[in-house]
Order: sequence, then structure tokens, then C-alpha cells
Amino acid sequence: MQLDLNGITPKQFLEQYWQKKPLVIRQGFKNFKDLLSAEEMAGLACDEMVESRRVFKANDEWQAEFGPFESYEELGEQDWTLIVQALNNWVPEAEALIQCFDFIPRWRLDDVMVSYATPGGGVGPHIDLYDVFICQGSGRRRWRVGDLGPHKEFAAHPALLHTEAFDPIIDVELLPGDILYLPPGFPHDGVTIEPSMSFSVGYRTASAKDMVSAMADHIIDNDLCNEQIADPDRVISEYSGVVDNTDLERIKQQLFATLDDKLVSEFSGRYLTQSKCELDLPEQPLGFQSLDVTEQIKLQPLIKLGGLRCLYFETSVADGVLYINGEQQQLTAGNEAFIAMLCDTQQLTSADLTPWLDNSQVIEQLTDWVNAGYWYFDDID
Repeated sequence: MQLDLNGITPKQFLEQYWQKKPLVIRQGFKNFKDLLSAEEMAGLACDEMVESRRVFKANDEWQAEFGPFESYEELGEQDWTLIVQALNNWVPEAEALIQCFDFIPRWRLDDVMVSYATPGGGVGPHIDLYDVFICQGSGRRRWRVGDLGPHKEFAAHPALLHTEAFDPIIDVELLPGDILYLPPGFPHDGVTIEPSMSFSVGYRTASAKDMVSAMADHIIDNDLCNEQIADPDRVISEYSGVVDNTDLERIKQQLFATLDDKLVSEFSGRYLTQSKCELDLPEQPLGFQSLDVTEQIKLQPLIKLGGLRCLYFETSVADGVLYINGEQQQLTAGNEAFIAMLCDTQQLTSADLTPWLDNSQVIEQLTDWVNAGYWYFDDID
């Protein structure tokens, strides 16, 4: 699968469009094929581990239901949509789609969402707070996109936040292989013309409020930042009830001093690698030994689990620090090339791992991750 941005480079896209304005990319994918069939998608939505919902109208009122679902016959043949989140957690083929957008770092990735809709189906006019590349699969869908502005939102249903009517700056019919890029804040509405599927690659970050709240929990849980304000150079205060500018600066400095690179990276590494949806992990650790892994890697690549989040920071990778699935992992210093390869690539081949096959700590840690289900061999007898 190869992405064609219609003559512009990824650098130009980031400079001119990313978080700035929408873009229609005609035939961004040549000969695009659905990553799964509608039947396979319906099967996923029957699984209680998979996050799914369907949206439709009943008596001219918007309705939303959450899976798992047992049947779709009662919905008829038009005016409804089925949505499955985190397709990349369950369908390995979704990885190839994500890789096409890897000029944006994975820590910004939310997930790949798949939507199947019958004629007339959609989720209504709404505004998203994340960037998304809507990749049209089979069928056709009409999209209307409005400009930024003070659009009034309202609850069309407890699970559906809609926006009032808007004047479109884009009114387009997407065909298989077409892509619509939408930055946050632009109202949009998609209505299916014929049975169709679309695959949305979404990128989001948490709000400052959510991050600060989670940071506070991290500080409390780990008993950090217990230092108190020191003011040995205090001068006489003329007014006992005032916090003067000097003291305000002391308070600010105490708060800012806590947010050093070490604390921020340790917290955000855990925070950003937490999966929002359940991963397809084994209930019990697998029984691989280090020798099993080293022998098997000679026969086939080791594959990263779909949806697994792992990252490293430039400030700490030389110290052997990385983050996987919400946890900080520690290797010995000097393994930055291994850590980068682990986090940057989806598959580890024998050639990739050759420099580390004699490193017992690296192989033992890798074996632990294989036993946890984070990396796996596709074909084991």
C-alpha cells in the first residue's frame, strides 16, 4: 500500500494543511482494497472485547447503540451505520494503512476506525477534536465540510453530539481510494450513497486538563515532588495579607521546577502508551524460553501486536529507557539502537536482531515481551 498526496510531499502537507485546513486527496491509494469484508466487520462487532456502535434514525430521531451485536436484520437495508474502533488491534492488515502516515509519529496516533454504512447512513453533522484521514473503501460517500467558526453543538442523542447546519467549503463525493483529511474543529457530515466502507486513521492528543489530572495522580501514587518552598533571602513584608510579586514568582518556580524532563518523560511515556481499547493478549504468560526465541527468529520475523504502543524519548533512550503498554521498561545503557528499532518498526527479522543475539539481557527481556503477547510469531507449530 502506497500513499500519493497528489504531488505534494509529506513536508509540504504538514506545512500547508496539518491542523490548518481540510484537503481532498483524489486516489491517494491506487486500487484500494477493503481491509476486511462487511461480514468480517459484523463478526468483530459481535465480540464483547471489541468497541463497536451503530447509528441510525428511528421515527426521525437519532439513535446510537453499543455492541456487542447479535443481529442487524432489524435495521433494514438503508439509513444505518456500523462503526468498529481500534481496527488495528484486531486486523493485522490495518498496520499497512498506518505505515502510510508514519511521517506523523505514532505517539500521536489514536486508532484506525472502520465504518460500514448502507445508503443514507451516517452519524450526522458533527465536529471532531482530532485529526483524521478518512480513506474511502468500497462504495461511495458524500462529504460536506464547513469552515472553522462558533458552531453551536447539541446532543441529538446522549451518545451523539451534533452541530447545527453549516455552509460547506467542501462538498465532495469520495470514491474508492480517495482520502479526506480533516483537522480538528471543522464541522463535517458524511452520507453514504451506496453500501460503503471507510477507514479513518485518527490522530489525537489529550487535553491539558486530562494530562495535568493524570500527572497529579502519578505524582501522588509515586510520592514525588515533596520539596517545599525555600526562601532564605526573605525581606520584611509591609503587608501581612499580600502575596507580593516576589512570592508569586517563588510559587511559580516551585511548580515549574517539578516539571523537569525526567518527570515529564516518565509520566507521559506511561500515559501515551496506554491502550484505550483492550489488546488481544494471552490470559496467561506464554512459555517461551530465550533459546526458543533466538531459534525461531531465524525462521520467521517477530511481529509487534496490533495496537501495542511503545515509544522512547531522545532525552533518555541512551540510558536504556523505553515505554511499552503503560509501563516503563529499563535496559542497560548503550542499547539505544535496539530500542529505536523495537519502537520504530513493526517486524523484527533475524538480520535486525543479529547484533543483539549474544546480548543475554536483551534476549531475556525480549522473551518476556513475547511471553506477555507484545510480540509474536505468526506461525508456530
